[in-house]
Amino acid sequence: MRIETKCIHEGYKPAKGEPRQLPVYQSTTFKYDTSDEMGKLFDLEASGYFYTRLQNPTNDSVAEKICALEGGVAAMLTSSGQAANFYAIFNICETGDHFIASSAIYGGTYNLFSVTMKKMGIECTFVDQTLPEEELAKYFKPNTKAVFGETITNPTVSVLDFEKFARLAHSHGVPLIVDNTFATPINCRPFEWGADIVTHSTTKYMDGQGVGVGGAIVDSGNFDWMKYADKFPGLTTPDDSYHGITYAERFGKGAYITKATAQLMRDLGSIQSPQNAFYLNLGLETLHVRMERHCQNALAVAKFLKSCDKVAWVHYAGLEDDEYYDLAQKYMPNGTCGVLAFGIKGGREASIKFMDSLKLANIVTHVADAKSCLLHPASHTHRQLTEEQLIEAGVAPDLIRLSVGIENADDLIEDLAQALDKI
Repeated sequence: MRIETKCIHEGYKPAKGEPRQLPVYQSTTFKYDTSDEMGKLFDLEASGYFYTRLQNPTNDSVAEKICALEGGVAAMLTSSGQAANFYAIFNICETGDHFIASSAIYGGTYNLFSVTMKKMGIECTFVDQTLPEEELAKYFKPNTKAVFGETITNPTVSVLDFEKFARLAHSHGVPLIVDNTFATPINCRPFEWGADIVTHSTTKYMDGQGVGVGGAIVDSGNFDWMKYADKFPGLTTPDDSYHGITYAERFGKGAYITKATAQLMRDLGSIQSPQNAFYLNLGLETLHVRMERHCQNALAVAKFLKSCDKVAWVHYAGLEDDEYYDLAQKYMPNGTCGVLAFGIKGGREASIKFMDSLKLANIVTHVADAKSCLLHPASHTHRQLTEEQLIEAGVAPDLIRLSVGIENADDLIEDLAQALDKI
């Protein structure tokens, strides 16, 4: 099936007389006839469901659809995109380990890596993703376990050079983990460019309506954990909490997701609710239609803003003079996303007055859904960062992140124009 058809049909295939739409399995527990049957589930000797904190049939169907869209071998849903990124790293890192991340990533993820995971004894080095390979190679250490980046950074809308980072990661025997939230698998499939693991905040375009928080992790199955067994003992040595199972030997290409489910979800419980998974599935069915409209509208808005005297600058990789245009054409020839960044002449005060004057676009701590919305990252999502960290992340004081929705583009442009007139 082509990807548009996968959005509709993957994940859940009803048999004769079964519900046409994916059911919501709104149950915490699942019944078995014998104690032995239940015991085999706890020993990972059989597949099935026993407690929704670990797995749920609704969730697994939706995870299977996302897995098919990304071209992976296994996937899982989490309670949020933040949980997905935490699990993705924590599944292969432990106290004393190190990983590398782009400094331009979302502020919440930056804080997770720089503060919370640091308290756990896991060190993250943030790098300028535009540096040449020989410079980036200097940041690797003997205890480096992963490289992390975003397909399109939030909020600076920079494009990751997948092939460069995949070469770097693989030459040092570690996986490349990519947050593909903004592009979605409709516009970019990171596995085709060398990424090993993909994460999503499904709260964004995948949901599409802003109704349910969630996340996802997809494994390509391409990284050979046993080849670098010394680096990844959690996957390549016996797990005492499951009677000595070695995940990479027992589960092969499914090892990474199995471990994340059996260990992390068991112990931390960041499961997505079945009801939210149901909403997510509805959003996925129209993802391919919406992404095309988001990109069309964003390009029209970016061109309008570019022509305005009161706008200082515009960053959108769909613009031919944008510094990331060539990379976007290489990795996302059909469009990037509906998010763009720009600055208003007059700095922070002018930006705030402009934002407060809008009528259609809402000021919300959200991005990437059907309704246009915007925020000022330095005051909102990146508020916890120091001035030095803001500069490192590329977040200028006047930067406005605009998420262009699927309204009529002319209406959006008229709304922006009248707000600019008030400055």
